[in-house]
Amino acid sequence: MPLLRRLGALAIGLVLSLAGAAAQEPTKIRFTLDWKYQGIHAYVFWAQEKGYFKAEGLDVDIDQGTGSAATVTRIASGTYDAGFGDMNAIIQLAGAKPGEQPVMVYMIYNKPPFALITKTTSPIKTLKDVVGHTMGTPAGGSAGQLFAPLARINGIDPAKVTILNMQPNLQEQMLLNGQVDFSAVFTVTSYVNLNGIMVSQKLLKEKPKAVAGLVRALNRAIIENAAAPDAAIALMMKIEPLMNGELEKQRLVYTFKTHIATPETDEIGIGDIKPDRMTRAIKLLAETYGLAGTPTVADVFDRAFLPSKDARTLKLNM
Repeated sequence: MPLLRRLGALAIGLVLSLAGAAAQEPTKIRFTLDWKYQGIHAYVFWAQEKGYFKAEGLDVDIDQGTGSAATVTRIASGTYDAGFGDMNAIIQLAGAKPGEQPVMVYMIYNKPPFALITKTTSPIKTLKDVVGHTMGTPAGGSAGQLFAPLARINGIDPAKVTILNMQPNLQEQMLLNGQVDFSAVFTVTSYVNLNGIMVSQKLLKEKPKAVAGLVRALNRAIIENAAAPDAAIALMMKIEPLMNGELEKQRLVYTFKTHIATPETDEIGIGDIKPDRMTRAIKLLAETYGLAGTPTVADVFDRAFLPSKDARTLKLNM
């Protein structure tokens, strides 16, 4: 083939290639947080600000949440494609309506952030003292939904505790005012005022490359936030200027030190789980709530999208 003809063919091939690339639109992902904007959410906005989503061919819209358990219903309904929320709620949905549950692809909180809190002047000093009292919890809050299994494990009839639902922002206020006797909370919220990244079945099956890209981008952001907490909070202050930066930094540091970095994550890396531990958790929830079926670990967690362990090794600078 003459040189001119070969160069012409190469030019046509290049034009066609560029045209094909231009036609590939980024994958849109609707992402829901578990709660109102807080310092602990910096990793999502970090991945967006640094262009990590864009580099993975993703266009991610981020919305505030109404509770970590509510994240599951938001994704299951099709309103959102992915989000940060509670594994326990996934297990319950998988047991009741198999196939409708989102799937966890990255476990952020290795140690659960759930707690029962009360005032120092309260007569409630031990767990058994809650009998006959009123517990406050948001309807979409995971801590409140897990009270029943906690009670039964400790020989308490959960029916002997009155449950009062309220808006998330009223939880501490109603406790202090005496409208409830104790509250089921997320410690990372109530500290100053088993969760992770889940995706829809549809996104998982139809766009697995997008799921892998989402996990890579968020994992990178989490690792970098741990190394630069001041920069992470500075970014969140741009997102929500009304935040108290100092308190949000305390919340972020507390979350990393208490719920993300543990001896187990030192062993297996953040984002992953130990199947035997998850199996026990599934069994407990299935028995407590009388689920129609008992999901397997594979039904609720998929580690296929995790980066290598080396890429998930967390080093705190706090």
